[in-house]
Amino acid sequence: MKSFKNIINRFKRARILVVGDLILDEYIWGSVERISPEAPVPVVWANKRTYLPGGAANVANNIRALGAKVALVGVVGGYKDSDILLSELKKSKINTNGIFTERGRHTTLKTRIIAGHQQMVRVDWEHTHALPMQLNRRIIRFIEEKINNFDGIIIEDYGKGVINMQLLAELIEVARAHKKIITVDPKEEHFAYYRGVTAITPNRRELENAMRNIKIKDTSNSFRLDNDRLFSDKDIDSAAGRILEYLKPESILVTLGEQGMKLFEKGGRIAHIPTVAREVFDVSGAGDTVIGTFTLALCCGATNLEAASLANYAAGIVVGKVGTATTNRQELLEAIN
Repeated sequence: MKSFKNIINRFKRARILVVGDLILDEYIWGSVERISPEAPVPVVWANKRTYLPGGAANVANNIRALGAKVALVGVVGGYKDSDILLSELKKSKINTNGIFTERGRHTTLKTRIIAGHQQMVRVDWEHTHALPMQLNRRIIRFIEEKINNFDGIIIEDYGKGVINMQLLAELIEVARAHKKIITVDPKEEHFAYYRGVTAITPNRRELENAMRNIKIKDTSNSFRLDNDRLFSDKDIDSAAGRILEYLKPESILVTLGEQGMKLFEKGGRIAHIPTVAREVFDVSGAGDTVIGTFTLALCCGATNLEAASLANYAAGIVVGKVGTATTNRQELLEAIN
């Protein structure tokens, strides 16, 4: 407990750069009183609309809520949704100097319609095409110029086009050259690009899909998984071990929902961390909370296991809230107590 308190107290001195896909989460709140005469669907009587930063922006929001300084690098479109997202980020005192605009691109917008505590439907507006080469180059230059201002870097890969092979290669190289902690919330199609990062935080599905999709070059360590077979606990251990050998991170933190988390470290140590969630209302953004807290703790001197345990407590708090949520140092300390 004393160690956890010391780490949490150091949060306010940390500086984190979050690079990745920015999302605006829109919530339309209301109630259902009847079924539509036009189709067998409920009619939601809307009475409130709220906005929250999502994706990489939610990771930054989580880090800022825990008291650290944070800056974002990403891309928005040229429509009004970008103004709303930037306004929400500024309210949270998140540095937006690294956010670039691509005209004609949608700022990714996820609209959730909620009646009471029940999500009825989600509508997504987005473009996922790769960034123009010129814009990609501007992002890399920005990171190279600002790298010394930060203790750690988080790559938030939602597959919306910002995270690509060239950007990852140059970003990982500059981070390693400056001895910065670099963590990844991965997209399974991009696992092969993450070689050399400090840690990755896949969930069970991402780990499973990665092992089915990527080709591990050392055939003696190849992993065979039939598409019709369920991914067992033993498969998780084996897959994480193969990825540790292939990508060479310091650790892999696999999130397992109600089963908690499993930490795999270089050298072979494995630790299972049971969930501490008491109630689960909404898992939206829980992975963002995990990587934000985990990385922040590592940057404050925590061991991999201490950082993973703190991330587990933080995730247990946010899944007990409705919508894309954050937690703060006081709630975290109370949960640990």
